[in-house]
Amino acid sequence: MKTSRRKTLKTLGVSGAALSLLGANFITACSSSDKKSGDASGEKKEALAGTDLFFSISLAQWSLHRSFFGDGLMSWDHFGKLWAEHPDKVLQGELDPVNFPTISKRDFGVEAVEYVNVFYFSKKNDKEYWEAMRKQCDEQGVKSLLIMCDREGNLGDTDEAARIQAVENHYGWVDAAEILGCHSIRVNAAGNGTAEEVKAAAIDGLGRLTEYTSKKGISVIVENHGGYSSNGEWLSSVIEGVGSDYCGTLPDFGNFCIDGHHGDCREEYDRYKGVKELMPYAKGVSAKTHEFDAEGNEVHTDFYKMMQIIKDTGFTGYIDIEYEGSELSEAEGIMATKELLKKAGKAVS
Repeated sequence: MKTSRRKTLKTLGVSGAALSLLGANFITACSSSDKKSGDASGEKKEALAGTDLFFSISLAQWSLHRSFFGDGLMSWDHFGKLWAEHPDKVLQGELDPVNFPTISKRDFGVEAVEYVNVFYFSKKNDKEYWEAMRKQCDEQGVKSLLIMCDREGNLGDTDEAARIQAVENHYGWVDAAEILGCHSIRVNAAGNGTAEEVKAAAIDGLGRLTEYTSKKGISVIVENHGGYSSNGEWLSSVIEGVGSDYCGTLPDFGNFCIDGHHGDCREEYDRYKGVKELMPYAKGVSAKTHEFDAEGNEVHTDFYKMMQIIKDTGFTGYIDIEYEGSELSEAEGIMATKELLKKAGKAVS
C-alpha cells in the first residue's frame, strides 16, 4: 500500500509552487447560505447555474482515504491498533486531511466537499480549529456540505443507555457542521437484534439526535451502509418513523450489501430499487464507484439508469464522487467518476 511521495504528488498534479499549500495549517471549508431543514433547497439555482446538468458535483473525502491513511491502513487490524493508541496515528499518508478542500478544488475542479470525521477525530470539539477552517473556506470559495460520522456508536443500538450515548457522541460533529455551514451530518442506523427491534431503536436514536440538530438548522441523514440499512424499504420506514424534515437519507449507489461486503457479498438488495425508495428523503446522493470498463462505465452500476431515477424525483442538489476502487489510482478514479457523472447526467438532463 505504500506509495512514493513523488508518485502521489505527480498523480494529483501538485506542482512545486503548490507544495506550500499542502503544508498549510488550516483546512478550507465552506458556508451554505440556505440551510432550512438541511435539505440544501437554497442551492437549487446554484446547482443549475452555468451547467447543463440537473445536479451539482461534490467530492466525498473517502475517495482519498488511502492517500490520507497511507501505511496506517496496511490492514484493518493494524488500523484498529493505531486508532486505540490515538486516532491521529492512523494518518500516515502522503496527503494531509487539513488540505482536503484545497486539493478538491485545485486538483479535481470540485468546489463542494463532504468530510469524513475519522480524519479529524481529535479535533471534534476544537471550536477554534473549525472556525479557522470556515474562514479559509470562505476565502477559497469551497462549499462544505456534510460530515460523514463513524465510530461514534450505533444510533440503532437496542440497549437504551448505549443508544443515548451514541446520540450524545454526535453532538460535537453537529456543532462543527454548524460552524462550517454544512447542511447535514451523515450517521449510521446500525444495531443488533431483529429488523423490528433495530427499527424501533433507530427511530428513537435518530429522533433524539434530530431534536438537537434541528435547533441548529442541521439535518441528520442516514446512508445505506450495510446490514438492515442496506434494505431500502427498511431504511425508508425508519425515516418515515422519525417523521422530521431534519431527518433524511444519503442514497449510495454501491452500499446495498446486506450480508458481507463488496467483493464478497452474500446477500445484496437491488440497488436501483433501493435508490428509488430512498430518493424521496434524499438530501444528497453518493455515486459510489469501484471499477470501470473500456468505455468508462462503472462495471457494477448503470449510471444512466441511476441518473434517470434521481432526475425523476425532481432532485437538483449535489451528487458526490466516492471512488473506492483499487485498479485505478485514487486521483484517476475520482476523475473517471466525475466524467461518468457528467456524461450520464447530460444524457438525461
